[in-house]
Amino acid sequence: MTTATDNGLSVLDGGQLRLLRAIDAVFLRLADGWEAPEFRFPHLIRCQDLDTFDYYDNFPHLGLAATRLDPQRLGATLAQARRPVEHVPAEVMEPTAFALPSAACYAIYVDLAGSRLPGDGVMRTTVATCFRNEDYYQGLQRLLGFTMREIVFIGAEEAAKAHLLRAKDAVTTLCAELGLGLELQVATDPFFDKNSGKAKMQRLFPVKEEFVVNGLAIGSVNYHRNFFGERCGIQVGEETAHTSCLAFGLERWVHTLTDHFGSVAAAQAAVAGLL
Repeated sequence: MTTATDNGLSVLDGGQLRLLRAIDAVFLRLADGWEAPEFRFPHLIRCQDLDTFDYYDNFPHLGLAATRLDPQRLGATLAQARRPVEHVPAEVMEPTAFALPSAACYAIYVDLAGSRLPGDGVMRTTVATCFRNEDYYQGLQRLLGFTMREIVFIGAEEAAKAHLLRAKDAVTTLCAELGLGLELQVATDPFFDKNSGKAKMQRLFPVKEEFVVNGLAIGSVNYHRNFFGERCGIQVGEETAHTSCLAFGLERWVHTLTDHFGSVAAAQAAVAGLL
């Protein structure tokens, strides 16, 4: 049974955790087939890197920071507070240079900053605990901290678009094998200012599409054009790199598969049949 609290924190029991790892193994098999090596990046991201991506302009409501507490001020505050302390007051927090990332792929672009890639581009996959300061939370469907698997392409424009098509075909096939009723829905692009020229272009060429099952987005494909390539100075030959990614919310898959098959054990058996 999932233990959930009203602040977006949930516990996965042993069966749910095995299911999460099993479905992630299916996604890793996709990455292996596409020759996307796995990387593990730091749990935190620098605030200045997020600001390079206009994150704080476009998504100030989602931002979460990781900050150091001043021991002396904290001690004085605790001496006068009722225990246990429910909230740590802002006055004991020091300015911070680090944030909690809301997507796994940011670290990939930062890691490749300033690089010149081969003509056929590169692929990467990573998994990360991501954090979003949402208006509300709901079980495994909407969490403060959740697990995101991404498979990312960085390279020429046409190859980045081809990655999206291949990814959509792969997820459509996977959901059909599992018997999930899948809808592909155009969503708002999370990387461009909604008032920008690029955002207007989005209406002509969708850059974010979500895989939706029973009203819940369990993954997405995202085309960022040359946005991250420009901001991070990533080149492919003489051109600025384009990027695209396939992303999965693993806890949402646990919820969806358990709901579809009626139990965690039945969902595990179905996923095992894919491996």
